[in-house]
Amino acid sequence: MHLRDMVRIAILASGNGSNAQRLMDHFRSHPQARIVLVATDQPQAGVVQRAWDSGVPCYLFNGSQLRDGTVQYELLGQRVDLVVLAGFLRLIPAEMVRAFPDRIINIHPALLPKYGGKGMYGHHVHEAVIATKETESGITIHYVNERFDEGGHIAQFKCPVLPTDTRQTLAARIHGLEHAHYPEVIQRLIPQLVAGL
Repeated sequence: MHLRDMVRIAILASGNGSNAQRLMDHFRSHPQARIVLVATDQPQAGVVQRAWDSGVPCYLFNGSQLRDGTVQYELLGQRVDLVVLAGFLRLIPAEMVRAFPDRIINIHPALLPKYGGKGMYGHHVHEAVIATKETESGITIHYVNERFDEGGHIAQFKCPVLPTDTRQTLAARIHGLEHAHYPEVIQRLIPQLVAGL
């Protein structure tokens, strides 16, 4: 298959990059898709080294470059077909959402619409879930729109919340779900994207 017949995926991440690593590993030899870029707003983030070690180009930017369209034009210039957020904490501008209609995907560490919105990420989510004595939590993989965590759902996967859970133990269980399911769910979207190339 010619490289342009492949779905070109960019990952946006702000942190350590464990989900980004799973995606880079998963799509390294995929017949229809490639991770062509890792983009981050945090130059000291662990995901930068992970991209380097995986041989994936890394693009660094700041918040104003996200808002003024610089990041969007970089993605378009790289002929990116699908944008995958993996622990990316900034709101995607509406213009960028329009430039990639139903082609920006996010993963959230809770069962949306619960525990979503501005400021609800990472340990903040797990602490809220435990504080309200939920008996289950999970992950939501969803399309991105111009509001935090409000885009259409693609898939949800659940896990129990135990009475003895701390934010760390719950986070570990949630990370397990993320690592197991995020690459597979993205893979299921590839055929329809290939058809649109």
